[in-house]
Amino acid sequence: MGLRMREKKVVTEATKKRYKKAPKSEKGRILDEFVQLTGYTRCYASYVLRNLHRRRQGAPRKGRRERERIYTDEVCSALTRIWYICDCICGKRLAPYLEEIVSVLERHGELLLVEEEVRAKVVRMSAATVDRMLRKEKAKFNLKGKARTKPGTLLKSQVPIRTFAEWDEKRPGFVEVDLVGHDGGDTRGDYAQTLDVTDVCTGWTETQAVKNKAQVWVFEALKEIRNRLPFPLLGIDSDNGSEFINHHLVRYCEREKLTFTKTRSYRKNDNCYVEQKNYSVVRRNVGYARYETERALKILNTLYASSNPYTNFFQPVMKLIEKTRSGSRVKKRHDRARTPYQRVLESPCISEEEKEVLRELYLQLNPVALKREITRLQGKLMGEEVRPTRSRSQPGRGHRTDLVYNVTKRVLR
Repeated sequence: MGLRMREKKVVTEATKKRYKKAPKSEKGRILDEFVQLTGYTRCYASYVLRNLHRRRQGAPRKGRRERERIYTDEVCSALTRIWYICDCICGKRLAPYLEEIVSVLERHGELLLVEEEVRAKVVRMSAATVDRMLRKEKAKFNLKGKARTKPGTLLKSQVPIRTFAEWDEKRPGFVEVDLVGHDGGDTRGDYAQTLDVTDVCTGWTETQAVKNKAQVWVFEALKEIRNRLPFPLLGIDSDNGSEFINHHLVRYCEREKLTFTKTRSYRKNDNCYVEQKNYSVVRRNVGYARYETERALKILNTLYASSNPYTNFFQPVMKLIEKTRSGSRVKKRHDRARTPYQRVLESPCISEEEKEVLRELYLQLNPVALKREITRLQGKLMGEEVRPTRSRSQPGRGHRTDLVYNVTKRVLR
């Protein structure tokens, strides 16, 4: 029969004194005897005997040692403003971009960090520190409930229709295209659509609103976006919708020597790169409301004229470079967060003349001015919402878009 607790305490007190005075060669033998008497595990028994100066029951606790605070209120305030300017992105995307965005904001007079020490602390923050500093601010946007749809995961698979060259994801110019409907939950009648074009290699994204899904409007918008791309268009990958899979677009790709591929039927994640942008670029900017008027269409395109350069020049993105499975665990490894603009400059497939044009444009762009214009147009767009007679809108998503809009408007005022 094992010892009672009172007996264990007596044995412990007696053994501690011997254990403390014993040389290292004797401690192991004393520990074996103590384990056999008390029934403790060897690890716990060693802890009990080594804890010679533990606090006695009823003794006052020692005060907690306070460490000197590294990131002061000034640092937190500057980080919060930068976070709103960068559209509330996560710490893993924001941390590698802090030094660049601070330089840009200082160049345009939008961020005044008087003390060099504050600036140094902001730019050297790790991703974990950024998320920890912004925890309370992010909590303002937490919503209850779950949405029925989520952004697509990273999976790439195409079924070729017309192929004039190999689909090369490491070379800019091969794009995924998709339409985002602004139906407000009621798919009856005509309503505005957003054509979303995303380059697979660099993440460069261009958006343009059209009246409806008619192939004539989609085709015209696609040609306009092609002229705006900073690199030659080499290939198009679309879903199986008739707005893309039609003789008009097929003949155009044949004539222009463009690779044209389509996804598998009912496999939405085959177009994963553009599906992610459908949420992070389109839905976050214009929400889930219904827009069907000419005025709303004009406001959408005016908003995209500001959001396109803001997204491509000042929104860092990460790309999946490795995914390994070990049993039921999937481990993903991403590259360092960089903006599409930075990825274009790094590409050896783009000429120096085209890169120099982008550099000159980058020096002229003010991210805060673009964000203010986007916020102003979002306010005008809210006045153009059409309430559908039958609502099936995404629960909670519209509310979050309005909340982010109101807070961002107050911060950038």
